[in-house]
Amino acid sequence: MTHSQLPDELPTGLQDALERHDLTSAQRWLDEQPPHLVADELARMDTVDAVVAFRLLSKDKAITVFEELEPVDQQGILMGLRDSAFGEVVSGLEPDDRVRMLREAPAKVVQRVLAGLGPRERGVTAALLGYPEGSVGRYMTPETVPLNQQLTVEQALQRVRARGEGAETVYTLPVVDSGRRLTGVVELKELVLSPPERTVADLVVTQAPRAQATDPAESAARLMRETNVLDLPVVDSEDRLVGLLTIDDAVEVIEAADTEDVARQSGSSPWTGHYMAASVWQLARYRIVWLLLLLLAATLTVGVTQFFEGTLEQVTQLAMFIPLLIGTGGNAGAQAATSAVRALAVGEVRTSDLFAVIWRECRVGLVLGVLLALLGLVLGVFFVGADIAVVVGLTLIVICSWAATVGGTMPLLAKRLGIDPAVVSAPMVTTLVDATGLIIYFLMAHLVLNLH
Repeated sequence: MTHSQLPDELPTGLQDALERHDLTSAQRWLDEQPPHLVADELARMDTVDAVVAFRLLSKDKAITVFEELEPVDQQGILMGLRDSAFGEVVSGLEPDDRVRMLREAPAKVVQRVLAGLGPRERGVTAALLGYPEGSVGRYMTPETVPLNQQLTVEQALQRVRARGEGAETVYTLPVVDSGRRLTGVVELKELVLSPPERTVADLVVTQAPRAQATDPAESAARLMRETNVLDLPVVDSEDRLVGLLTIDDAVEVIEAADTEDVARQSGSSPWTGHYMAASVWQLARYRIVWLLLLLLAATLTVGVTQFFEGTLEQVTQLAMFIPLLIGTGGNAGAQAATSAVRALAVGEVRTSDLFAVIWRECRVGLVLGVLLALLGLVLGVFFVGADIAVVVGLTLIVICSWAATVGGTMPLLAKRLGIDPAVVSAPMVTTLVDATGLIIYFLMAHLVLNLH
């Protein structure tokens, strides 16, 4: 679910009712609220209270609410249910939703879930879990209504009515040949609006986008966004239909990928679960590793300052502008890195564009540096005089050009090396630019002021 679309203030009362052991009031609250608000409230609670509240839901609403929860919250609730209720929940889930829950579940949860399924559901779930982690096969629904292109529109609609109830979606209907190889798709709207005697072959779109089951799920989801389709056919290596990636699952894939990128760009480890349900120690644990690494990397700046200690002793006024320069360089590098990570994620930039990006970002940084240098000259003349003002102005030009170039190219280099581009984005770029920016500053001071 998209928590950003929740209202600023949720109706209160559920937690209070549970604390008073007033199950009647709690059930009334649960009945009155829509599933997505109930799911958000359950995610905020500890596991015991969440299980108690979940068991008060009606069977149909319980399934809907469960599907809205994040996998970590689903697993916590499942482990608190009795076998009968446990079986009702896991068997009521769509296969792709069931696999979503099990992707990072402990082995004992996976075993209990599979044991609670019938032979058919167990086989479908095991088949989806057999695809590589992060592949579109893990996210697709295998429950589709394939059509043969020789069918008439009337026959096709009869097939949809007969098998549509067991399918997750019927808006996009894959068209296959006798060997179940995908030949195209037809939209339900086209069938409904076409004369009964026309054939599916007359309506099929043969150039529709598709993905292989082993393709990265994020790539498939972004393909859906680029091509504006509601469902994406998924095929195996021999082009046989194996399922559909639906728009709701594609949105979740993109949201998860963007959330991970934001976390890494801010210097934190990505994590799942509700922010309000996490303890202080959990939040600290996800952040401390990166802070320690960045702290160690920042010792480069200290080392550079010590190396040029003699320069600072000769012209102490240079120290006044160190925070301004390294802050500006770090910000320029972070801006370029964020733009590059975003462009890579949406497919606007490829690793083959490395040299084009270097040339572009170098010029962008030069323009920014010149504009900022004009302000730097004014400030420098006002505070310390013309000589140091020139040093500051020239340094701003070089630092901004260098920072933008580094920030724009490091994510592409990381991508080429198989590293997540977000990992080497803003925090790492900022730390690197801080250290190198000081070197540029002191070398510029030696050059302009003729220091020894």
